[in-house]
Amino acid sequence: MMENVSIHEIIEMAIRTEKLGFSYYSELAQKFKKNDELHALFNKLSENEVAHAARFTKLKESLQQDQLENWPEVSQYMKSYVESAFFMGANKATPHMQNIQDPNAALGLAIAFEKETLLYFYGMADAVKQDKDKHVLDEIIREEKSHIVILSDLKEKLSRAAGR
Repeated sequence: MMENVSIHEIIEMAIRTEKLGFSYYSELAQKFKKNDELHALFNKLSENEVAHAARFTKLKESLQQDQLENWPEVSQYMKSYVESAFFMGANKATPHMQNIQDPNAALGLAIAFEKETLLYFYGMADAVKQDKDKHVLDEIIREEKSHIVILSDLKEKLSRAAGR
């Protein structure tokens, strides 16, 4: 049976995820600097990741363990999720990014990264009781969803332009 992890550990993993996103999007912005649209998008997404990490840091400082619902179950779920292939295994986004030359592939991997991050944040939201803290997570979740929409729209636009 898996040991429980603390909410602070889970939020720390969320912070690390945002830092990974920052690195990922910053590198993609550099890789596609000749494409103004992609360059601007990836720069904007990298800035959002920094802002999210700062908000998670504030949330981590404000939360107490007794403010959590169903903690043992949520803790096990979150730990198993963090240990999944996307975060810990060979399918991490960053190693794949180094081989990406095609904008559609970069956008596809970015969409997958955002979806996995969303699942993680939904799990976090299930654990938090306080409305002020839920509000922070809900806002970040909305932003992450908007990232998926923006990335998907651009991917579709590029696919249409390429006749795919």
